[in-house]
Amino acid sequence: MPDSQSQSSSTQGETQRLPLNSPANQEELRLMQDTHLLLENLATREKATVTAILDSLYKVGSVRLINKKVSVQALRGPLKGIAHLSKPLFRIFAWRWFRRNCPELITNWLYQQVRFGDRSLLIEAVEEEVAPIEVLPSPELPPAIAERLEDSASLSPIIERQAKEILALRGRITLLSIAVLALTLVVCFNVLI
Repeated sequence: MPDSQSQSSSTQGETQRLPLNSPANQEELRLMQDTHLLLENLATREKATVTAILDSLYKVGSVRLINKKVSVQALRGPLKGIAHLSKPLFRIFAWRWFRRNCPELITNWLYQQVRFGDRSLLIEAVEEEVAPIEVLPSPELPPAIAERLEDSASLSPIIERQAKEILALRGRITLLSIAVLALTLVVCFNVLI
């Protein structure tokens, strides 16, 4: 009797997972690869449309970012002008990023939609998930993390080196941000004078 109840519950609302090497999954994978190729072809053929969309997104995003991050009203106008001048450079990098990443992102999103909430085949193929590295700017770690580190001996040398590199890059980003802000202020004052 318990066997018949478990069989009926597995067939009523749940989907049964097929092995990764089954013909049905192989066909799904082939069709999704075809979809990916078609999206790459579409992006290449419709470059003008994609660049127009990216330009619109850049204009809206840059204006909103400047309005949100810059509290001084007098600096907003010159910064919007600088953002407008950097648009051709953004267009080059955005087009490269779009061409490399968007067909895959759109394919995975579409595949998740047709799987109706079930995890995608591409995600299922990865057996172990990698936890993100927590990097803190101060040398002191919270007690919870310190306890975990004591339990697991120590971090591997690669992770320690990556954490140091991340902290060094954060410092460089801070310095570059200060330099850009200083140069922007100098340019704004020269324009006003």
